[in-house]
Amino acid sequence: MKGFKDNIETLTTENDDYRRVLYTGHNLQLVLMCIQPGDEIGAEIHDDRDQFFRIEDGTGEITIDDNRYDVSADDGIIVPQGTRHNVRNTGNTPLRLYTIYGPPEHRDGTVHRTCADAGHDHEHFDGRTTE
Repeated sequence: MKGFKDNIETLTTENDDYRRVLYTGHNLQLVLMCIQPGDEIGAEIHDDRDQFFRIEDGTGEITIDDNRYDVSADDGIIVPQGTRHNVRNTGNTPLRLYTIYGPPEHRDGTVHRTCADAGHDHEHFDGRTTE
């Protein structure tokens, strides 16, 4: 395979894993996420990377520093490096989204079935790309 091509909307809406890394390049990483009702990623800051979120299904809120945004299907959000942010599911159904990190954040191929699994695994990008 060279690069990545697939129906991102279908992959995202069918994903039940909290985090699933689909593709890792040298400068970008594509990750699916499914956040269960009441769950959140937890406030975090990436000092050295930007992040893009695209909501495909569900409702939630994203905070970026002191700004709070309600989000739902078709919303796109950019979080600049060095900014405290959090994503929380405020709805009654899973919040399904994909995110793009630039540069990569996670080890290629990482799958965390649940938010708790992700909290116990302190993995980070190790320099290995998908191809």
